[in-house]
Amino acid sequence: MHILRSARSVVAMALVVAAATAVVGAQRGGQRIRVGTVVPDGSLWHETLQYMAQEWRRISDGAVEVRIFAGGALGDEADMVRKVRLGTLEAVALSSVGLARIDQGVACLQIPLLIESYAELDYVRDRIAPMLEARIETRDFKVLNWADGGWVHAFTKDETHTPDDLRGTKLFISAGDPESESLYKSFGFNVVPLSLVDLVTSLQTGMIDAVPIVPLFAQLQELHKLTPHMLDVRLLPLVGGTVMSARVWARLPAEHREAMLEAAHRAGSELRGEIRQMDTDSITEMSKRGLTVNTPDAATRRAWTQEMAEVYPRLRGDYCPADIYDEVLSLRDEYRASR
Repeated sequence: MHILRSARSVVAMALVVAAATAVVGAQRGGQRIRVGTVVPDGSLWHETLQYMAQEWRRISDGAVEVRIFAGGALGDEADMVRKVRLGTLEAVALSSVGLARIDQGVACLQIPLLIESYAELDYVRDRIAPMLEARIETRDFKVLNWADGGWVHAFTKDETHTPDDLRGTKLFISAGDPESESLYKSFGFNVVPLSLVDLVTSLQTGMIDAVPIVPLFAQLQELHKLTPHMLDVRLLPLVGGTVMSARVWARLPAEHREAMLEAAHRAGSELRGEIRQMDTDSITEMSKRGLTVNTPDAATRRAWTQEMAEVYPRLRGDYCPADIYDEVLSLRDEYRASR
């Protein structure tokens, strides 16, 4: 909690001087950066963006002002990526779904049960990040940081344990994400593409009865009231990141860009431990309020691993680029061998 309190203190102190620095920035012909995101206002992910915004204001002496539009105020992730490309938005904080709209290489980190721990994720992502960032920059985006969302679990209306149990549900998937839709279909799941804003209504009407989502977001949306069962299988670590128009990045003050990029990196990493702890805390809190955690036995867990692994070769070069897939798999195996 110390990191979180420190981050909140930084934001609070920066707000005290916000008015003064804004005046200075205006006098110097400051630049305004709008950052869109679907993360809820006031969430830990939102605090990460606030921290970056205040650091950029401090570093630039008020010349760069960042304004954050949270909660999907500017549309879903696909909409916001499109707006950055059109020049009507400067930056966007995305999950892997949105990042894959820019470059499909990110999808190689989002294959079910390929990565099994945060230590494994850190080892792989830290080493693959330069390659992913180079690919994203060829698409005219600048990567400011990488972030975590937590482990994706299946929240369901009825009890599930096995892969076939989950295949018998109507599983939510984000609309406008054909790659993820194809991925889940590859594993035999019955997916229903919908906008995230229609998630709760669709659960209420029975259009869907299962949602693959991270626990913290499920808690914020109180999904345990509509999907009172959680399958205790960590399907995949939801990765994310903040990206900016490369053209806009190049127009920022050259003397500040290095320090601003370092601040963005800190914003992505300093709250990482807190976000990961909230993954566990959210499950605990929802369990107190009616959530049932369904834990498969050892044989069922092996079935999950084996059935998912059988599909992997079909994803190479289709769901994600072959060279990135090979490198991710190699790094994962390298980590496991070293342990």
